[in-house]
Amino acid sequence: MKAKLLVQLDSDAAPSLFDRIVAVDAGAERLFSYGGVKPEQVQDFVHGAIFTRGQEDLSSTAIFVGGSDVSAGEEILSRAQKAFIGKLRISLMLDSGGANTTAAAAVLSIESRLELKGKRAIILGGTGPVGMRVARLLLRRGAEARIGSRIRERAATACAAVAAQVGSSVPPPTAWPWRTDADMAAGLDGVEVVVSAGGAGVTLLTAAARQAAKSIKVAVDLNAVPPAGIEGVEPMDKARALDGADVYGALAVGGLKMKIHKAAIARLFESNEHVLDAEEILELGRSLAG
Repeated sequence: MKAKLLVQLDSDAAPSLFDRIVAVDAGAERLFSYGGVKPEQVQDFVHGAIFTRGQEDLSSTAIFVGGSDVSAGEEILSRAQKAFIGKLRISLMLDSGGANTTAAAAVLSIESRLELKGKRAIILGGTGPVGMRVARLLLRRGAEARIGSRIRERAATACAAVAAQVGSSVPPPTAWPWRTDADMAAGLDGVEVVVSAGGAGVTLLTAAARQAAKSIKVAVDLNAVPPAGIEGVEPMDKARALDGADVYGALAVGGLKMKIHKAAIARLFESNEHVLDAEEILELGRSLAG
């Protein structure tokens, strides 16, 4: 058996140290990390990986796509897939900014408390990569998803991007701009799921607004930096009952995210045909969520 080689293609100038450590802990025996990777360079990286080992050993080589720019990561992933030549291919994983593993952990946390089909969900600060992926995964699980932002144009742009990703067979998300407490109250009416995916240290949902929204069954705060994104939710909360809802904090979700990340790296070396994006990572995480 050949050594397990993981090639890290990072869109940032310096490859993520976090991702490098997790890769080693997850079983990668050799790690080759490249920063500042541009889409036009990807084919050469892929060909270097697939031509140096025989076809029977390609399951021992894989590519991890990272960096803080998710759009750049998506383009790198696409270019990598296009560079394959028939059965000369290797497994790929996209987790730029931790967006896929974090979103999967958030959705699995929600699913552990609530059947999602037909439920209404709002992703506050949902125009970033994690929020958009949460919306995408919720939609695929049969929920109605609204992407919330204080800037109408950003919400609309995010919704259009997510709609393009899920395709016409899935009802698209809707944009939900809010600026006032009255907007928040109206938007939360009838909503069962709230996810806060905004910037660090910004409270998006106050305790008063949360307590007034009696329909909320599950609330997830992905902000680990004080103050909380959802006031009253603590970082280590894991299905804690709070004013009629089960709540999850960022560190509790992060624990599951780490398990999913490591399991996904290990999965890459099981064959040379895996492409792990948000949906695949969610399904992998389902067996770990307990």
